[in-house]
Amino acid sequence: MGVTGIGGLFFRSTDPEARAAWYSEHLGIEAGQSGVWEQQAGPTVFAPFPSDSDYFAAEQPFMLNLRVDELDAMVARLEAAGISVERRPEWTGTDYGSFARIHDPEGLPIELWEPAG
Repeated sequence: MGVTGIGGLFFRSTDPEARAAWYSEHLGIEAGQSGVWEQQAGPTVFAPFPSDSDYFAAEQPFMLNLRVDELDAMVARLEAAGISVERRPEWTGTDYGSFARIHDPEGLPIELWEPAG
């Protein structure tokens, strides 16, 4: 008996419908109260960070990390849609893979992660 995975992520929003539409349009996630997102099996990191961490903005209680395929193509598509994408040399080709960072319409940091291998 034990936990087998994350069953959902629920968060407050000033405009839930617009935010759900943004996730659907730009990330392909069926978001919203009636949406169910079927995911591929894979690793999930569940890690509390120190309260003074500078890994993501202090005013945000959490950061969403999403596993992706073809990070470069996704970044190009997001930038073409006018979404600012942050990339750093130290985030590329690490032992864990490659990373990029975006923010949703309400400022939530979203780390896009293409696992190594």
